[in-house]
Order: sequence, then C-alpha cells, then structure tokens
Amino acid sequence: MKILIVEDEHKIANSIKKGLEQENYVTDVAYDGTQGLDLAVGEDYDLIILDRLLPGMDGLTICTTLRKKQIHIPILLLTAKGQLNDRVEGLNAGADDYLVKPFAFEELLARVRALLRRPQKTAENKLTVGELSLDTSTFQVERGTKSITLSQKEFALLEYLMRHANKVITKDQIINHVWNYDTDILPNTVEVYMTHLRNKVDRIFPDKLALIRTVRGFGYMISDKEV
Repeated sequence: MKILIVEDEHKIANSIKKGLEQENYVTDVAYDGTQGLDLAVGEDYDLIILDRLLPGMDGLTICTTLRKKQIHIPILLLTAKGQLNDRVEGLNAGADDYLVKPFAFEELLARVRALLRRPQKTAENKLTVGELSLDTSTFQVERGTKSITLSQKEFALLEYLMRHANKVITKDQIINHVWNYDTDILPNTVEVYMTHLRNKVDRIFPDKLALIRTVRGFGYMISDKEV
C-alpha cells in the first residue's frame, strides 16, 4: 500500500512517515498544497493523509479538486480545527475521515487501516493467487503450507503484483507504486527484486507452476493460469 502525506509541519510529516513505514507502508511526503495536489493527480496512491491548512493550496481545495477530477482515493484530513462546522466542511469537500490535532499515532494508524479496509477491490486484506496467499494485516506470505519470509520491499512488490493478478504490469508502474517518487532507481533495480521474489515464491517450489512471469517487451504478471 502506498500513502501520500501532505503536511507542512516537517516534524509531524516526518513522524507520520516514519511510523507508517515501520508498518510496511510505502510513503511519499509533500510539504505544501501545490506539490501535494501534483503528486495526488500524477502518482498512484491508496490513501492520502492531508493537512487542512497548507501553504500554496489548502486541504479543502485539494479535496474538492481531486473529487472533481473523479479521483476517489480515500482522504484522511488532519486539522487543528475541531469544531463541528469545520468537520462538516471537510467531509463536504470530499474527505473520508477527519482527525483533530494533536493526535496519537495509534489513532491515526487505526483510521488509516479502517479506510483501507473499506469494501473496494484494491483494499482487500488477504490476497490469493492459486496456492500463494498474502495477508496485509499480519504480513504473512504462504505458498500452500510453507511460510515465505520477504523483505519489506519484496512484500510491497508481491502485494502490488497480486492486487493486479492476471494483468501485465509495466516496470514504470512498479517503480511508481513500490518506491517513493524521489528515490533514485537504477535501471536493473526492478529486475533484481523480481529475481529475489521469484527465488522465494517459485524456484523453491520446482514441482509447482511458476506464478511470476516476464512478459517480454511489456513487463511482469502474476497468474496461476497455465500459459
């Protein structure tokens, strides 16, 4: 899962980022509204954590703009304003939930998880492709009865592939979703991680169907269908 944090207070933004990454979420941070909107429109996110008062463009305007563009990413609005009319304004602008500052990280994390659990195809907790299963709530990966241990990045890569099972995913799509937008990615980074993933998911099961496949000239796909 990839989350965008739009918060101009660097200490708060970096604290949220650190906490979410410890929970295995991929995160990007924007420190002003203009950059936040650009990222929200141009990148692929599962959730946006959005401060209401921002330089450049305020959070309510960002909410309204995204909804007008038919971008329905769940939005958790952060604000120092806790009055009823302030909450109503935020929800009417298109936010899905509202959290008043100061807040405990545990509450923010609970609200993030609740928004990501909402019934939509991209927010399922347990993913399966054939005998391969991945649980985003426990971070457990199994093939049949055998547990598979993955690094944080390998887990994020496998989760992205499984959420788009039986579809070809390009290298650019993988980079945009699994890595932070400002991370320097070497040309063969995706290939290296894909090799690591294949070693753990497919190659240690020589008697089983290979699930991760290269579609030459296009990208990668995970599928339990016979070629």
